[in-house]
Amino acid sequence: MYKGKYPKIPEATIKRLSIYLRCLKKLEEEGNIVVSSQNLADTCCVNSTQIRKDLSYFGEFGTRGVGYNIKTLQEDIKKILGLDTTWNMILVGFGNLGKALLHYKGFHESGYKWVGVFDNDKDLIGQKVFDNLYVEDFKKLDNKKIKEINPDFAVITTPPDVAQDVVNKLILLGIKYFLNFAPTKIKVPDNILLKNVFIIAEFDNLVYNISKIENK
Repeated sequence: MYKGKYPKIPEATIKRLSIYLRCLKKLEEEGNIVVSSQNLADTCCVNSTQIRKDLSYFGEFGTRGVGYNIKTLQEDIKKILGLDTTWNMILVGFGNLGKALLHYKGFHESGYKWVGVFDNDKDLIGQKVFDNLYVEDFKKLDNKKIKEINPDFAVITTPPDVAQDVVNKLILLGIKYFLNFAPTKIKVPDNILLKNVFIIAEFDNLVYNISKIENK
């Protein structure tokens, strides 16, 4: 069972927990109630030892010789990841990437909710995103609006040359947590958490590995 307190955890473990959660959901949808570590490993394309090691950071799970109760383990992992609540997000940058993120159904299913979309392009401002959500003028974003929509963090998908200014303004408005997709490094104070997602780096990593294989 999840204990609630644990030491510093490797980031790779946290990423795998997210994968385990989605695999467990799939197994539950298929009508399974209990799963062994080996069957879960096969579903997630990892080895069972890795699963047991990852879960051991957080306590004891499952029953020896029986396996894990799928519903219970999902609930425990959600608590570990902080997914047992809804997270409000705003998007700044209504370009192609921003639109793709907004319409990804997995966010809603995982407890993430879009509460605001902003851009500075006059041709985009006012466009309908969802039934109750429209693109708003970033220049007009103020403390009153932030208090109204109450975002937990901001997702940045702006061009790189404006990303730093966008984050600076959002920090002044009280936002402390960011996921940055803009292909540029952004400087933030020590009390601000910003995660960079460099998509092209993933392509570079794949091509590097392909090159090693092909050059053997």
